[in-house]
Amino acid sequence: MRYQGGCHCGKISFSVTGDIDKLLDCNCSLCSKRGGLLWFVGRDKFELKSPKADELPTYRFNTRKIAHHFCDVCGCSPFSEASAPDGTPMTAINVRCLEGVDLGAYEITRYDGRNH
Repeated sequence: MRYQGGCHCGKISFSVTGDIDKLLDCNCSLCSKRGGLLWFVGRDKFELKSPKADELPTYRFNTRKIAHHFCDVCGCSPFSEASAPDGTPMTAINVRCLEGVDLGAYEITRYDGRNH
């Protein structure tokens, strides 16, 4: 399935292809404050429509391995980029920023990012 997503004001827009299987609810200091529910996809399944990723404001903390992109107009954080442990480029989609997704229809896995 192909999903459309983006930030609240529309400055950041993207599409992502795949089947949502489960969502991850991380309790790290950032995820717990921004309230994201994450779906991980290979970067090849993600298409950023506007603007280019290197033009987006980006926040990195702790190990600085994850690029947490956000909108400098509305403040939404619709996706992040990093590599999986095996080196595969990945995108973490904040499913709350996808259009037409019923969050109640998916399994939510809790992840203790605060202590890892």
